[in-house]
This record gives sequence, structure tokens and C-alpha cells, in this order.
Amino acid sequence: MKNAKKNGISRDEIAEIITHAAFYCGWPKAWAAFRLAKDVWNEDVKPNTAMAEHEASKVFPIGQPNEAYAKYFIGQSYLAPISKEQVNIKNVTFEPGCRSNWHIHHADKGGGQMLLCVAGRGYYQEWGKEPVLMVQGDVINIPVGVKHWHGAALDSWFSHLAIGVPGENVSCEWCYSAFYVPQIFMFSCKLKEGTR
Repeated sequence: MKNAKKNGISRDEIAEIITHAAFYCGWPKAWAAFRLAKDVWNEDVKPNTAMAEHEASKVFPIGQPNEAYAKYFIGQSYLAPISKEQVNIKNVTFEPGCRSNWHIHHADKGGGQMLLCVAGRGYYQEWGKEPVLMVQGDVINIPVGVKHWHGAALDSWFSHLAIGVPGENVSCEWCYSAFYVPQIFMFSCKLKEGTR
């Protein structure tokens, strides 16, 4: 990794290389490579804000403010495209308390979404079920037709890879804001966190 950095491979490029390799060698091996890359590419970084500290904790860039989808989020989110070929992969970063609206992924065949937590703490919730805590390394597989939302814990930045599962006639139906009462949400999620 140090030789790759010394020879000009950027942080964004190594993240893309490891992501592509993960589909061939498996995610457990890729996570080991991500941790190593994070350490190598962050050795010169001195974070001075919560945002910079969060970015230094992972290999993927935070990206730009998510202006194109801002109307579907409560709070500020950021988007960094990782791969647009073969499989659509984006790193989505949420400021503390930011979350997506309820939404449903549709497809005539195939489709759906995978979320892979890369840093911070956040939640995923399916309609009618309790929120699920997500921490680094957690994977959520979301089938077509499942209404859900995802976002950051109230006190933590949160980043996940959003992997669009290929399919025919894929689309996303954005519904409405996730019901979110901070005191109740924080209390119920702390109960579920256990030792995490």
C-alpha cells in the first residue's frame, strides 16, 4: 500500500480498486485491505473538525454535499461516487442526526440495494420493524419493494456504501420523512445498541 501511495495512487483510487476487488476476493478480505489503506493514506492527516475526523476514520472520501437528493433527506448528507461501471456504488455520508426519507426500491427483475457501513454509527429501519444499529462492517441487504430509511445516530457521523443491485427497470420511490422523535429515538436505539 505504501508503494502504491508513493507511486501516485490517490485515496479515491485505492478505495475504488479495493471495492472492485471485494467482489472477487470477498468482503472480509477487502475489509482488511480497507483498514490498511485507511492507515496508510491517513498517516499525514491531522483532523481538526468532527467532519475531518470522520473522514480520516475511513478510506472513502466524504464527497460533495448531496444537492441532487437533498429534498429526500432531513439534515446534510454527502455523496461520493465510487463506481459507475458494472455495479453502481456510492459512499453516502450523513452528519449526526441526518437521515433519508422513507423510500422503496423497485425493479421488474433483480434490483434492490445493499448498504455496507464503512464508518461511524447509524441506523436502518424497515417499515413496521425496529431500527437496526449499523457500525463499521455491517451489511444490510434490502430486497425490492421494502419501504425503509437509513441515517446517522444523533451523536455520530455515519458513512455507508450504497450498492445498487443491478436489475431491469430499476427505480426508487421516495415517500416522506422518516418519523423521528429525537428523545424517543435516542432512548430506543441506546437500548438496542448493547455493547456496540
